[in-house]
Amino acid sequence: MSVTVTKTGDRSVTITWDASDRFISAITDADTLAYALELLAGGREEPTTPGELAFATGHTAQLARMLQQCAAQQVVRLRDEHGMSWRQIAAEVLYDPDRQSSVRRMYDSGRRNPLI
Repeated sequence: MSVTVTKTGDRSVTITWDASDRFISAITDADTLAYALELLAGGREEPTTPGELAFATGHTAQLARMLQQCAAQQVVRLRDEHGMSWRQIAAEVLYDPDRQSSVRRMYDSGRRNPLI
């Protein structure tokens, strides 16, 4: 794995990654990861102007889109490489075996938009 998370204290971690990984580089170079982590931490350093808030929101939305696409690619792999049924994938990924149509949409998205 190209990312390592090491707990360094009660409420702190150190994250290291392979700088050659294009996705990790893209989200760290643009501070996208930092904005998303701030949001997850409860927004302790809230943006003070509408422009700053919009900027931070854009970075968070960008990361969310990237993660959705990565998840869609993984659904493609679960189906195509591992032969899992739609019901199995829905149960494992969305924690609800009845959400088969949702994982089919993820699959379709993953097939249309490969990460390569």
